[in-house]
Amino acid sequence: MKVCIVIPAYNEANTISKIIDEAKKYSENIIVVDDGSKDATRKLAEESGAFVLRHVVNLGVGSATVTGNNYAVSRGFDVIVNLDSDGQHSASAVARGLEVLEGGGYDIVIGSRFLESTKKMPAMLRLGNRFLTLTNRLIFGSNITDTQSGFRVVTADAWKKLAPVSMGYSICSEISASIGTKRLKYAEIPIETIYLDSFKGTTIFDGMRIFASMLKWWFRK
Repeated sequence: MKVCIVIPAYNEANTISKIIDEAKKYSENIIVVDDGSKDATRKLAEESGAFVLRHVVNLGVGSATVTGNNYAVSRGFDVIVNLDSDGQHSASAVARGLEVLEGGGYDIVIGSRFLESTKKMPAMLRLGNRFLTLTNRLIFGSNITDTQSGFRVVTADAWKKLAPVSMGYSICSEISASIGTKRLKYAEIPIETIYLDSFKGTTIFDGMRIFASMLKWWFRK
């Protein structure tokens, strides 16, 4: 398998070099999508050996993920790994995700923070994730335990079927919804998540927008 690791990044100069160095243990093909950063994210990513795509303005993690994954598909990669750029995901999960994907013939493997202890997750994030995950299960029929996870390992063919369009955090829910409606074969693996900054990630308002988007996708089914 030709594997590419895609890392969306926005103002992550403090962590991007470390993330790239860790990711290189599992693939030399690293794409960083600099989503309009105002700091040295792009410079440090290039110095660390990543190939950098750049948005002139900040469009959101969804747009950055789509840009990176679509580029990886266009370059002929068979499998794409998505990693957060802020240090929340341990790159060691990459090896396990690739092993499960290939060994089980899955279309996509998702890292779940709910298959292990969630005590480290801020309470508001934990509650919001549970609500959106339950909504996804009821509406779209998938039993994914962590629909908001940004860690995933996906085949190029499956990514083309998913074809998400969400610009922001809704991309995770859109992918989870599409897995259910398009009957893709998926698996989950437990991942450890490190919360270096409890103010980053989805807010209550993001959660409300995600819920509204889910209802919109439901009516369009």
